[in-house]
This record gives sequence, C-alpha cells and structure tokens, in this order.
Amino acid sequence: MKFRALVVGLTLTWAQAAQAAPKPVLPFTLKKTTLKNGLTVVRVPFASPGLVAFYSVVRVGSRNEVEAGHTGFAHYFEHVMFKGTRTWPEGTREALLGRLGFAENAYTSDDVTVYHVSGPSTGLEQLVEVEADRFMHLEYSEATFQTEAKAVLGEYHKDAADPGLKMEEAVLAAAFVRHPYRHTTLGFYEDIQAMPTRYEFSKQFFARWYTPDNVMLFVVGDFDDAKLMAWVNRRYGSWSGKAATVEIPAEPAQAGPRTAEVTWTTPTLPRHALYWKVPASSLTTADGATQQVLAEYLAGSTSPLYKQLVLEQQLVEEFGPEFTLHRDPSLFGLEVSLKDEARRKEVEAALLKTVAELAGGTVDAARVASIQDHLKYSTLMAFETPDQVADHLAFAAGVLGSPEALQTHHQAIAALKPADLVAFARKHLTNEARTTLSLTVDLKGAAK
Repeated sequence: MKFRALVVGLTLTWAQAAQAAPKPVLPFTLKKTTLKNGLTVVRVPFASPGLVAFYSVVRVGSRNEVEAGHTGFAHYFEHVMFKGTRTWPEGTREALLGRLGFAENAYTSDDVTVYHVSGPSTGLEQLVEVEADRFMHLEYSEATFQTEAKAVLGEYHKDAADPGLKMEEAVLAAAFVRHPYRHTTLGFYEDIQAMPTRYEFSKQFFARWYTPDNVMLFVVGDFDDAKLMAWVNRRYGSWSGKAATVEIPAEPAQAGPRTAEVTWTTPTLPRHALYWKVPASSLTTADGATQQVLAEYLAGSTSPLYKQLVLEQQLVEEFGPEFTLHRDPSLFGLEVSLKDEARRKEVEAALLKTVAELAGGTVDAARVASIQDHLKYSTLMAFETPDQVADHLAFAAGVLGSPEALQTHHQAIAALKPADLVAFARKHLTNEARTTLSLTVDLKGAAK
C-alpha cells in the first residue's frame, strides 16, 4: 500500500481557506498553458544550470479498470510505452536519449501513470520530439504485446515472493466489494495470466486514456520558455482525442468490521495492520491533508506509540502508517511487524487505544503544529533537483487534478487545527469502517 473533511464550525471551504493563505508554501512559480487540444503544459523555472526534468502525467490508474477480467492494463503500458513507433522504432529512441545523457523511467499508481525523463537541457528539443511521438503514435504488434504481458506476469511472480503483495491483495479484497481499488495496480493474478489474449482490448484502453485532455506535462529546470512552448506546440499541437467517460463503481458504505488473513510459509516476521475506509483526497476538502498529518501523528517516528512499541517495550520491529493521496475513498492504515506472535493482541490493543483516545478528544496541539512544520520543511528540503520538484508536482496534480494541487494541499495542511484531527478520527476511524489484516508465519505448512 502506498504513500502513494467536513469540519463543523468553519464558514469557508478548504479551497477558499487555502486561497486566503497569506503566503504560498512552495518557493517557485508555475507557468501553465492549455493547448487547444486540451493538453496542459506546466513549466517551472528552477535554478539548475544545464538540467531539466520532463514529466508526462496520465490521469489513469488501476481505478480506471472497470471491466471484469481486464485488470492490470494501466500498469501494462509502463512496459509497452517504451516499445517504439514508426518514426522511432524500438531501441532507437532509447539510444538517442542515452547519447543525449537522459535517464528515464515510469510508475503506475491506483490513480495515475507518470513517465519521467531528466538530463541536460541542451537535448530538450529532441526530447520533446520523441516524447510527443510515442504518446501520439505508439505502435506495438500482437507478438510484442504478448511478450510484454508475459513480462508483467514475471513481475507479479517476483513481487509475490514478498509478503507485501499478498497482504495488499488480501486487505483490498476484504475492504472493497465493488470499487476497482479492490485490486492492486498489478491486477488480479488470473487477469494477468489471461493478458496475452487481450491485445485488442489493450488498444482500446490506450485510446480511452492516452489523450491530450487527460495528460499534463511538467517541465522543470533550466530552459527557454518561448522555445519550449514553440517545440511543444509543433510536436503536440496535432494530437487529438478525448478521454473516455467511464463510470467508476461506487463502493457501498462498510457496515461492520472485516478481517483479512495471510499465512506465510517461509521465514519472516508476523505482521498486523488496521485499515479504515476514509474519504477521497480533494482540493475542496481537507480530507487528504488531515490524513497526511494523522499518519505522522499516530504512527510517525516521533509518535508516543512508536516510542512505546518500538523503543521502550520492543514489541515491534517496524511500525508506520499506510497512506497516500487517492482520487476516490480509499484506506488509511497502521501497520506493524511483530517480534513475537504471542504479543499480537497486546499490540493491537495499543493501536486501538491510541485511536480511541484521539477520537475521544485527547490531542497534543504542540505535536500537531510540529508535524505541520515538518511536512512543510521536509518537502521544501526535497526540492534540490528539477527531478524532485517535478516528481512532487506531478503526482499531486495527477491525483487531485490540478497543476496547483501540491500548493493547495500544503496550504490545507498548514490550515488544520488539532480539533480537525479529532473530528476526522471520530467520524472515520471507527469500528464499523475497520478492516484488520494479520499475517501469520507457518513454517510447518511449507512442507505440506
């Protein structure tokens, strides 16, 4: 699970409160242009002589995989988008970028797919050319599709050797009954196995979501803005298409506690986690900001619970929150690696007690303020390179839908009051909304 509110008594919406903040949180200015075809181009001049980062944000993730039997395709395009076009056949684009000194990669989340390239700004014109070409003219044969689909299956097998994937699958299957968050970004295993037979569907999926109005470009670093926009208009201006309108199944309210269990047959530490259904992150509420502060407040390395379980009683090897921004209602979690299976109930009781105390009104205002400052300044400290700036901006924008999302999100964090954490915990971190995940170790089972 990745990193990766309606508050009584406020007369302003959180979006208004953020706009009313006296100072911006981020130390740079965004230049934004939307082309006639709907492509949004965001530029951030940044003091990095000779360096530039180029991020292509596609607002598609596993949440968009609504057809039964067809999961894993958002992640699949992480692979096939590097396979070439008629103008730049497979291998030639990578060779060019290598000669120019660029490094590239991609990632997929529940809500967004991001392609990122960074390197010398002297090669920016050619980079714009090849990036536009692959988004507009991607080509792959059925044989190539099948090869990459099998590579995805291999990736699944590799990840399945670690408890994390099986834990994620188990808790999602227990917590969700309708929404596509029910499956991981990799997809259901049986769907990945069947993926080589879904060539025609893959082309439909690409046509649905790889459209200019569903993509944002983030360019950060040392560049000439007028030249950049001329190159972008020349290469991307003829791109056409509109993103599909697909109904995402709404998840019904959870009416009672649920459980998920995983048995592991090779040596590892037992695990225990509590997850709650929580609202979507949004630019019009403080829900995402509240969850980010709560994650540190309840399970950060400075929290009393961390001090108790990890440092003093030494019941737990690792302890931390499970949270990331999400477009739709998702999960907020607390996860521990236990040193001793026999202490599982004791550790769970400590977790639930801390959450109950917060929901009951016990909140440390000084710690909340300290966490707010830490979140602000740790983010600012991360802005050392164009790639880091683009990465933060791109993910927030992809999930929340606006180039200014990171700014608005941090303004909402700064505007939170201790009582907001109490209200959120009281409303959402309830017994009815909880799913409990346990991983137990059975080494004898390996021999069966």
